[in-house]
Amino acid sequence: MAPGSIYIHIPFCAHKCHYCDFTAYVVGGQPVDDYLEALAREMAQTVEEIPPGKIETIFIGGGTPTVLTPRQMERLLKDIRRYFPHWSDQLEFTVEANPGTTEPDQLAVLKEGGVNRLSFGAQTFRPELLAEIGRDHGVDEIAHSVAAAREAGIDNVSLDLMFGLPRQSVADMEEALVRGLALSPDHFSVYSLTVEEGTVFHHRRLQGKLPLPSEDDELEMYLLTRRRLEEAGYPQYEVSNFSRPGRESRHNSTYWLNESYYGLGAGAHGYTEGLRHENVHGVKEYIRLSHFRRPIADTHQVSTAEAMENHFILGLRLRDGVSQSQFAKLYGTSPEAVFGSVLEDLQKRCLIQQEEDRYRLTEKGLLFGNDVFAAFIEESA
Repeated sequence: MAPGSIYIHIPFCAHKCHYCDFTAYVVGGQPVDDYLEALAREMAQTVEEIPPGKIETIFIGGGTPTVLTPRQMERLLKDIRRYFPHWSDQLEFTVEANPGTTEPDQLAVLKEGGVNRLSFGAQTFRPELLAEIGRDHGVDEIAHSVAAAREAGIDNVSLDLMFGLPRQSVADMEEALVRGLALSPDHFSVYSLTVEEGTVFHHRRLQGKLPLPSEDDELEMYLLTRRRLEEAGYPQYEVSNFSRPGRESRHNSTYWLNESYYGLGAGAHGYTEGLRHENVHGVKEYIRLSHFRRPIADTHQVSTAEAMENHFILGLRLRDGVSQSQFAKLYGTSPEAVFGSVLEDLQKRCLIQQEEDRYRLTEKGLLFGNDVFAAFIEESA
């Protein structure tokens, strides 16, 4: 079946955050219009090779897609509709945005182009913490941007928050949750800081200049997040994601359910017809290659064994867990026949539990998820 989801990467931002290791470049001086032309060429090449069916979800990420001018955004949205014309009546169309980058003219273009969901990178509600992590928006801009989106008719709004930040306290995290809930978004994504190699934070840590919270405080921030959001009517449906019922991210669920999707743009990853691919990261090289072929840097044929491994690693992130019957339908064998010793060991350690047709993370497993996921990798190593 043709993929029903599209990821499009816009690798430009006004300012690169200190924790960011994504394919992202400060927009000043970048050939943005040439990049959008190349992106259109990649769309044309991709649909020629892998014709699209009905599109259920679209996600434009970055970088910061909303650093595009309204004219540039309009062009991008028209190209998406041109090359992927068959949209589901229930399409979920998400664009990532930084607070302060969605003025009325931009929002009007987004709404007209079919966007019906915005994901704002709020991260924290403390000005000094925003400065500490390199964000270039202010606290007041978060509320302003959420209100402006709703006024424009885009009523499905998600907020990203982070915990485990340098100099962040448990009280800071509680304030972020209180102020985030006051905006009544439909969805929260709440991520723990990971210090990635090559980032500003990684450099500071090597210098001994990154004052991170203790492990106990970081754990308390996560437990506090789960408790406060659950109490406020945002059940946890994935390790890092919470939503009002019916507002779960359908696009991200494509990844967690190990389903295929188109990946377009510099540095983008895609998964189609049993192949995973990664595009070249450099903007100029991406533009150059697009004149001749799809700008793919690497492809990887996913074996059945790897697909089964990914099915469990990704599926267990969801609170619904992994269905035994669905696994058997997809792969022609039972989970126990493939991962019997792993599943038995994880249950003995109280990290997963079996309930009727499903394997799920336990409460303990939620806190030690990386140990669970690593067990499946070690089994196939």
